[in-house]
Amino acid sequence: MKDKKLKPKFPLGKLTLFGTAAIMASAITLNGVSATTSDAAKEKNTDKKVSKAAAKKDESKTNVVYIVLDDSGFSDLGSYGSEIKTPHLDWLAENGLRYNNSHVTPLCSPTRASLLTGRNAHEVGIGTVTNFDLGPDFPNKRGELKPEAGTIAQVLKENDFNTYALGKWHLAPTADTTPAGPFNNWPLQKGFDQYYGFLEDSSDQYRPDLTIDNTQVPSPTDENYHFTEAIIENANRYITNQTSVYPDKPFFLYLALGAQHSPHQVPQKYIDMYKGIYNKGWDQIREERFERQKELGIIPENAKLAQRNPGVKAWDDLTEQEKKVYTKFQETYAGFLTHTDEQVGKLIDNLREKGQLENTMIVFLSDNGASGGGQANGSVNHTVNYNGLPESFDDIAQKYEEFGSTTAGTEYPNGWAQVSNTPFAMYKNTAFAAGTNTPLIVYNPKLIKDPGAIRTQYVHVSDITPTIYDVLGIKPPKEIDGIKQMTISGQSFKDSLTNPNAEGKQTQYFEVSGHRAIYHDGWRAFTQHKKGDDFENDKWFLYHVEEDFSETNNLAEKYPKKLAEMQKLWHKEAEKYGALPLTDLFLEGLLSVPDDNIRAKNYYAYYRGMDRLTDSAAAITVNRSYEIKIPIERSNEKEDGVLVAHGGNESGYTIYIKNNKAIYEYRIGNKGYKIESSIDVPVGKSVVTFKFEKTGSNKGNGTLFVNDTKVGETSIENTLPLKLTFEGLDIGKDSKYPVSPEYANEGEFEFDGKLVKVEYFLGDDEEFFTPGK
Repeated sequence: MKDKKLKPKFPLGKLTLFGTAAIMASAITLNGVSATTSDAAKEKNTDKKVSKAAAKKDESKTNVVYIVLDDSGFSDLGSYGSEIKTPHLDWLAENGLRYNNSHVTPLCSPTRASLLTGRNAHEVGIGTVTNFDLGPDFPNKRGELKPEAGTIAQVLKENDFNTYALGKWHLAPTADTTPAGPFNNWPLQKGFDQYYGFLEDSSDQYRPDLTIDNTQVPSPTDENYHFTEAIIENANRYITNQTSVYPDKPFFLYLALGAQHSPHQVPQKYIDMYKGIYNKGWDQIREERFERQKELGIIPENAKLAQRNPGVKAWDDLTEQEKKVYTKFQETYAGFLTHTDEQVGKLIDNLREKGQLENTMIVFLSDNGASGGGQANGSVNHTVNYNGLPESFDDIAQKYEEFGSTTAGTEYPNGWAQVSNTPFAMYKNTAFAAGTNTPLIVYNPKLIKDPGAIRTQYVHVSDITPTIYDVLGIKPPKEIDGIKQMTISGQSFKDSLTNPNAEGKQTQYFEVSGHRAIYHDGWRAFTQHKKGDDFENDKWFLYHVEEDFSETNNLAEKYPKKLAEMQKLWHKEAEKYGALPLTDLFLEGLLSVPDDNIRAKNYYAYYRGMDRLTDSAAAITVNRSYEIKIPIERSNEKEDGVLVAHGGNESGYTIYIKNNKAIYEYRIGNKGYKIESSIDVPVGKSVVTFKFEKTGSNKGNGTLFVNDTKVGETSIENTLPLKLTFEGLDIGKDSKYPVSPEYANEGEFEFDGKLVKVEYFLGDDEEFFTPGK
C-alpha cells in the first residue's frame, strides 16, 4: 500500500512523542507539577488509540479472493500428496496454511451458497443443485438463495469494496437463466459489480454459454480460446482497472473455476506432459499418494488407506486396451489441472505486479470431492453421462485421440476419481468423507506467522465468510435492501490463523440426496441411503475420526449408544437449519416442474432474433408428446438452413432445409434418427411441422409434415430420459456446436428465408410432477 511505503524506518510519531515526553519530564523536575505527567500519559494513550485505529482501518482494506475448484478431490494438489504439477497452488500452501480437516457440502450449489452467505445450505434455500425446483413442500430445495441470506459480496459492497465474480455461478434456478431473466438471483443482483462466467452447473471449455454482467453473449469462436484462461484474463483486467483508478479501495474477487468438472478439456500439450505417468494404474498411484500424504504430514501417521470402492476393478484385472484408454483419461484430467494451476499463477503474478499480493487474503478450496459420475468406463459424452446412461467401451475407445478436445466431453472412470479422493472411500454426492473433506488453503501474510504449516481444526465451508468478516472487523448488517437478515450460523476460525492450538468447530450436520451425516467433537456418523428405501431403514456408520482419519473402522455395532446419540443430534441440527423434510430425489428432480416454473406451460412461441435459450429454460420435450410448427417463406429454391436447433454435437434435435428437403434429426452421440421429406419444400409460404407421439417410456413415433402433407416418419426408440442437452435452443440457426454432421461445415447454417417464429405445443404427461403432491 502507498501509506506503507511512505513510513520511515523510525516512525515520526515515536520520535515526536519521545521529544515531548523529555520536555515534559524536565518540566516535572523543575517545577514539580504532577499534572504535566498526566498530560504526557494522556498523549501517549491517545497516540496508542490512533495507532490501533489506523491498524484496524488498514486491515479492513485487505483484498479478499476466493478461488474455488469444481469436483477436485482431497489429494489432487501437490501440496496434498499428488504427482500432478500444481506449483502455483502449492506456493499458496507454502506461504499460507493448509487445513486437512476442512469440509464442504458434497454437492456444488449448496457449497457455493454456504460459502457466499456464511450459513448452512438448507437454511438459505439451496439444499441441492439449483437445476431442481422441488416445489413449496421442500422450501430448502427450491433452487434460489433466500433474500434474507445476504452474500459476502452484498456485505462487502456496503463496506466500500468493489466486488467481482467470475466462472461458475450455479446459484440461480436454472429455469431463470434465460436472456430475459428473471435476474434477481444472478451475480449482479447478489452484490457483484461485474461478472464473467456461466450460470449453470458445467461448461464447455472451448465454447461456453457465456454471460457477462446481466447479458448472455454468443459463445467465443476463436480457436485459441479456453474458458479457464479467459476467466483469469478477465479477473486480472478487473484487478488492474481497480488498482489503476482506485488503488486504495479494497476488492472482493470470487473466482469459481469450471475446472475440474467434466467435460475435461485442455490443449494437447498439457495432456502430453503426463505421457506414461499413469501406466502403472490407479491402485499404485493411489498408494503412492497415500504415502506422500504421510510424508507431507497432511494426514496422520496412523491413517489407513480406505479399501477400493465397490465397482472399481483392480488395475491388474483390466485388459491392455482398457488400461490404455483409462490411462489417457487420467492424463487428460491431470493436464487439465496443471493448466488450471498455470492460470491461477497468472492471477498471483498480477497481484504481485500491482503491489496487491501482500495486502490480499486468498482462500482456496474445492466445492466437493471428486465425481464418480464417469462410472466404470469413463465418459466421452457429457450429456449421455449426465442422464445416467452407460457408454460402451468401444464407443469410448473410438474417441481416444479426441480426449481433451471439442468433440469429446470426457470424464474419467471412477477408479481415477477414487485416486483423487485419497485416502477416503467413495465420491461426491455421498456422506462419505470423500465427498466432503477437500483441501483448504488460506493465504494472509499480514496474519499468518508460520507459513507452510498444517492446521487440523475442524472447519466447515459455512465458516469461511464469517472468518473474513472477523479478519476485516466487519459486523454483518441486520438488514440488506430493507430485508431483515438471518443470523450468520457459520463460526469464525480466525484464531487458528495465528494459533495452531485454537479450537475447531464442534458440531456440523450434512444432508444431500437423502444421505445424512453429523460431526461432533471428534466423531462422525452418517448414512449411505439407498434410493427408494424408507429413511428409517438406512444403515448408519460411526467413526471416531479423531483417531481414524480416513474412516476405515466402523464402530456402529461396537458403540450403539454413541450412534444413537449422534443420530439424535443430527435430527436436532437438521430441524434447526431446515434440512427437513427429506427426499432422495436427485437427477429425477429435472422432471419437477412446479406450476410457477417457466417450463410448466404447454405452449411457447420463440421468435427469430432471440438469443440462444439455455436448455434449462427451454420447452421440455423430454419423454412427452409434442408438436413443433414453423411457418416459413422462401423466395427461391436456394434458400436453406436451420429452422430450429436444440442441442449440439453430443445430443439434441434439429429441423433444417437442405437441397430443398425438410429434414428432422434427433441425435445421441454418434447415433440418431433422421426423417427427410419425400417432397421438396415449396417456394413461397409453407409450414414445416414435426410431431412426436409418445408410445412408451422415452420412445415414440416422429412424423414430419410440409403444410398438411405427411412427408416422412420414423420410430424413435431411444430418447434421453432426463436432460436433452447442455446446449441451448436456437431459432433460425445453430450457433454453437452443430447438432447434425450434415451441416457441420456450414458455420451457423442460418436460414436464408423468412422465419418469424417457432411454435411449440406440448402434451401433458404424468411423469412431470411436483414432489410432495
